[in-house]
Amino acid sequence: MTRILHPVLAMILSVVAIWYIAAIPMNIKEVLSTAERAGVAVDPPSAQVRRDMGNWSLVLKNPGLIGESWSTKRPILPAPHTVVQELYDSTIDEELNGRRGIVRSGSLSNRSLIYHGLVTLNATFVGFVIGAALGVALAVGIVHSKVMDMSVMPWAIISQTIPIVALAPMIIVVLYSIGIQGLLPKAVISAYLSFFPVVVGMVKGLRSPDAMQMDLMRTYNASKMTVLTKLRLPSSVPYLFASLKIAIAASLVGAIVGELPVQKGGLGARMLAGSYYGQTAQIWAALFMAAGLAALLVWVITRLEKRTLGRMGMGQ
Repeated sequence: MTRILHPVLAMILSVVAIWYIAAIPMNIKEVLSTAERAGVAVDPPSAQVRRDMGNWSLVLKNPGLIGESWSTKRPILPAPHTVVQELYDSTIDEELNGRRGIVRSGSLSNRSLIYHGLVTLNATFVGFVIGAALGVALAVGIVHSKVMDMSVMPWAIISQTIPIVALAPMIIVVLYSIGIQGLLPKAVISAYLSFFPVVVGMVKGLRSPDAMQMDLMRTYNASKMTVLTKLRLPSSVPYLFASLKIAIAASLVGAIVGELPVQKGGLGARMLAGSYYGQTAQIWAALFMAAGLAALLVWVITRLEKRTLGRMGMGQ
C-alpha cells in the first residue's frame, strides 16, 4: 500500500505546485489592475504598457504582489485552494447553511453542485444503458452477418468523427421539434458517445474464441444461438467490461455536452453559467465534480467486473 501511496502523493503534490506557479503569470495582469485601482504603486504604471508586456516580466517587476495572484476575485486560473473552497461552498455549505439547501428547504438546492451532479448522472445513466444495449446488439449482428460487418461497422466508425459539440445542438433542436425534451435528448447524446466503444470491444470479444473451440461446437452440432450463449458471450465478458469503463466516461461527457444548449441544470449548465459571469472557480469546481463522478462510475464498473469474473471462475 505504501509503495502505491507515495508515488500518488508525489504526483498530486507536483501537480498542485505547478498549478500554483502557473497561476502567478496567468493572473498577474488582473492583480496589477486591481492594485492600481486601490492606489498601490505598480510597475509599469501605464495599463496600456502592461497590456503589451509579457506576464513573467510583470511578475519580476512586481514581486511583492505575487501572493495576490492566488486570491484575486476573478482569476483566469484560480488557485487550488480557491477551487477547493468553491467546491465546499457549492456542496456542503450550500446544503447545510444555504436558504435553499436540504436542511432548510427539505430538498437539494438548485445552486448546489450535488443537485447539478445528480441531474447529469440521470442523463448519463439512461444514455449509458441505451448505448451499451445498442452496442451489444450491433456487435452480435456484425459478428453473425457479413453484410452488417461491411455496412454498419464503417458507418459506426464514421459517426465518431463528427464533433459532438456541433452535433449536440442539432439533436436537441430536432428532438424538440417533435415534442421530445428534458432528459431524453441528453441521454441520446450520451448514448451516441457510449455505444461505439461497446461495439468495438464486443466485436473483438465475440470473435475471441479460437478455431478449436468453434470446431468443438460444430462437432456438437450446436446452433448459432447455442454458440452465442455458451461460448461467444462468456468469452466476451472481459472485453465487455473493458469497453463499459470507456463507455461510462464517454456517456458522462455526452451528458455534459448535451446540457450546454439546454441550460436547465446539470454540470454542463453550471460550467456555462460560470463562463458567462467570469466565475472561473465555479467552472473548475464543476470540472472536478465531473472528474469525481467519472472516477466513481468507473470504480463501480470495476467492482462489477471483479464480482462477475470471479463468479465465472475468471478472476485474477
